[in-house]
Amino acid sequence: MSGQTSPGTMPAAFFGHGNPMNALAVNRYTSAWRAFGRAVPRPRAILVISAHWYIGATAVTAMPRPRTIHDFYGFPPQLFDVEYPAPGLPELAEEVSDLVHPTWVGADVDSWGIDHGTWSVLTHAFPAADIPVVQLSINAFKGLDYHLGLGAQLAPLRERGVLIVASGNVVHNLGGVDPQLVDQGFDWARRFDDAAREVMRDEPTEAARLDAHRDFGSAVPTPDHFIPLLYLAGIAGATRTRPEVLVDGYAYGSLSMTAYTLGLACRGGDQPAGAPSLPADVPADSANI
Repeated sequence: MSGQTSPGTMPAAFFGHGNPMNALAVNRYTSAWRAFGRAVPRPRAILVISAHWYIGATAVTAMPRPRTIHDFYGFPPQLFDVEYPAPGLPELAEEVSDLVHPTWVGADVDSWGIDHGTWSVLTHAFPAADIPVVQLSINAFKGLDYHLGLGAQLAPLRERGVLIVASGNVVHNLGGVDPQLVDQGFDWARRFDDAAREVMRDEPTEAARLDAHRDFGSAVPTPDHFIPLLYLAGIAGATRTRPEVLVDGYAYGSLSMTAYTLGLACRGGDQPAGAPSLPADVPADSANI
């Protein structure tokens, strides 16, 4: 395994994070995330666009010590015991603001931190938690093209030693979850995930047009988990770089676990096991996964 980045250029990635139990699991998805972390040159900081910071503004965490947020309920106590004590990097908020000007970016010094869309992946990719982590919110009031364009504007951060990570799911329909289909996807989920893969491979600047796909309504009933993919697509378009699939698969029928890397050739997970089972007492349609 070897990094394929140019000197001084950090890769970017999109991870399908799925069930918070992935934070504790050893499976082919978490193995792929670990492989990614081992292959990446050590970044100055990690900027994460997580599906779980979905608010009415564009903001960046700017606190020196972000808290670990357990933004779910009904899961086993050991998941609530997970801490990811990575430092923040307040000056990165100013860098982001300067890059995307005149778009306004707020500096959040006390309301957010590191949510499970971020730490469930980073606990595997960077388990030492010694690299500064900053989160960029998803502005719920903006359309898909806004997020695609913002991703393109963030691309120069990679030349400044910042690893950009997007965390969501290409297909994310909690209302359709079937806990018995641990490693399977419904036909509509597979069709949409395949269509997204084709666009990411051939025309990432057209990723926002996926809303015209016949299965978009089923695959993306709410945009929060889909939008992070647009940030990677925007970076890919701006740098004319083709995303590569790190690992793929499905969970509970209505989630896809596809992960992409940009600027890094890395072998995915070798573990045969797929998604972890949902705890029996977690309502599938309200598990905030």
